[in-house]
This record gives sequence, C-alpha cells and structure tokens, in this order.
Amino acid sequence: MSRELPRLPEPLPGPVVDTHCHLDATRDYSGLEPQRALEDAARVNVNRLVEVGCDVESSRWAVEAAQRWESVVASVAMHPNDAARLGREALPAALAEIERLAGEPRVRAVGETGLDFFRTRDAAGQAIQRDSFAAHIALAKTHDLTLVIHDRDAHSAVLDVLDAESPPERIVMHCFSGDAAFATQCLDRGAHLSFAGTVTFKANEHLRDALRLAPRDRIVVETDAPYLTPMPFRGRPNASYLIPHTARFMAEVLSVDLTELCGMLDANAEAAFGGPW
Repeated sequence: MSRELPRLPEPLPGPVVDTHCHLDATRDYSGLEPQRALEDAARVNVNRLVEVGCDVESSRWAVEAAQRWESVVASVAMHPNDAARLGREALPAALAEIERLAGEPRVRAVGETGLDFFRTRDAAGQAIQRDSFAAHIALAKTHDLTLVIHDRDAHSAVLDVLDAESPPERIVMHCFSGDAAFATQCLDRGAHLSFAGTVTFKANEHLRDALRLAPRDRIVVETDAPYLTPMPFRGRPNASYLIPHTARFMAEVLSVDLTELCGMLDANAEAAFGGPW
C-alpha cells in the first residue's frame, strides 16, 4: 500500500463540507500537515470540515484545531474500540474528560461513538461499548450536540441502543455502511447518512442503493481521512481535498447536476451539525 498522496483533483463548482476527518492521523500517516491539508482542501472548494476525536488525546487535539482554524469544528468521543480496550475501570475517567471537552464552544458533536463488532468480538468488550455508547447519547442530549455514530457489523445493536436511550435531535451515521433497508431505519430515527469513499467501490452497490433511497436533504459527504480513499486512489492516503471524487460520483449515481449537489451537501452539513461555522 502506497503512502504517496494523490494529486489534487479539479475543484468542485461550489463549496462542500468534509463532515468527518482526522487531520492528526492524516499527518501521522502520510506526512500531510494540518495547515497544508486545509489549504489543499480549500483549493478544491472543500472549505470547512469536522475534525473528529476517537479518544481523549485526539479529542483534545480536535478542540485545539477548531480553536486555531475558523474552518474547523470539533467532535469529541471515545471510539467504541477504544472504550472496550480501556475497560470498565478506566472508562469513567475518560468519559468525564470527554464531557468536559463537550462544553467547549467550538465543539459541535459527540462522536465518533457507537458499536464495532468487527474488531471487538468478545461479549464483555461489546457490553462496554454499549454502555459507552449510551453515555455518549446522554452527553449529546445534555449539550445539544450532534451524535456521530460509528457502526461496523452492528446495525441492529446500534438501533437497539438508540431506541433504548432515545435519540438526540441530530444524528449522523458516519461512513454509512448498510443497505437501503437499514438506511430507512436510520432515516426514521432522524439521521443524516454520511457517505465516504466506500460508496465509489465497485462491490458496494448496497451503499449506492441507500444513497438513491435517501431524501436529498439527509445526505452528507466525508473522507474519514486518512482512511477510505475513494476511487481511483483506493489504497492511497486520503485527505479532505479528495472529497471531489466522492461528490462527483454521488452526483452521477443520483443523476443530479454537480453544482446542485454541492449546494445540497453544504446546506445539509450545516443542518446536521447545528448551523453555520
């Protein structure tokens, strides 16, 4: 797998938000410094982004990034796999720090939280994930923040926890990975569906089915950089400036004008994360 960054694509005809990225991990993985990552993204009309924390350290970094750059807002959380690794004794202190960070003014979301039964397969670890997810749902409601959900091989369990705890007002299904039926269930609970580079992969027709089914005002786009790089650069490092590849692909799948789609994606991102920034 090459760690060489792809070239910049042709700019989009209108501004679009990268609703989920990890500037710190992008720097560590590919050497792309955050300032340069933001500049490159702006060159192709990706002019705002959501920096997402996965543990205490990266959540603190997300808040600092949002304070430094006006184009960035932060999301803070314990990733479900990190929650399981911490265990029941250490998790409460980590959640207390996430709660403190959630009160910072540039924080717009709690996430990525949720369930991951692909990497955490033991029952004890999955139980910790469920408890952590429930705590994050409560935190999102207390602070009126968007809930950003990580869901890997855990569709029904994610919905079970959401229903048991009652969903917050705003939900984003990060890197939506289900089919049209699961999309309907998420949409029924008020969620926005966030599509990453995975929607461009040849095998993922189920994601394209979900995209076609979703109301146009409930879809957003993300990179999850440095992961999930869209075609034709799958296997190379991802970065926010590669959003145009995914956005153009989505426009083709939906048979809509690219300029129109950019306007929808930009407006939807604001709605999903509580207004402009």
